[in-house]
Amino acid sequence: MFLARSFIGGIINIVSDIDPSKFIPSKPPPPRRPLNFAEGHESDEEKQFRNVFRQLAGEDMEVSPKELMDILNKIISKHGGLKTDGFSIESCRSMVAVMDSDSTGKLGFHEFKYLWNNIKRWQGIYLSHDNDCSGVIGSHELPQAFKAAGFPLNDQLFKLIIRRYSDEHGDMDFDNFVGCLVRLDAMCRAFKTLDKDNSGSIDLNIKEWLQLTMYS
Repeated sequence: MFLARSFIGGIINIVSDIDPSKFIPSKPPPPRRPLNFAEGHESDEEKQFRNVFRQLAGEDMEVSPKELMDILNKIISKHGGLKTDGFSIESCRSMVAVMDSDSTGKLGFHEFKYLWNNIKRWQGIYLSHDNDCSGVIGSHELPQAFKAAGFPLNDQLFKLIIRRYSDEHGDMDFDNFVGCLVRLDAMCRAFKTLDKDNSGSIDLNIKEWLQLTMYS
């Protein structure tokens, strides 16, 4: 118990001096609406995207972690400038979990569209910050890449992210870059939602803590 408390206390001390107001997560996807309502009020661009989504998602119009993995790996295989080992089923389960606003275990249209737009934006950031065109983001390139994505990190939290998502050389490939940002974005959105008075701190009971951390 002492070791556990020391570990958790160390993590809290590392992140305690971060100013959450400087983090700029993406706006959350809109709540799910009836299919006929959504299709009747969409722009031409949204209708085009829905047609693509229908082809990708299949008859149930939802994307499972396995389907997400297949979609992302198929697309990434066409981009030679992105070094990656491929999105694993575990990383895709994690992405679905943090994006699954209605707790279905799958991504509906708006959830998938939100994730897709973020991945496209983060891909642009990844490529623009890969200054040596190595296909990966080096540890010296990562701080500016995260800042461009809306998440300026202090040194201590940056080191935590390096240890969790980078290889032994401190380099981060594309699937880990996206996986890290999906989680960081979702956690910051959750925090800002719970921090109703913008005080920079929140109180959670054990049930809320477990709900927030276990399905992510």
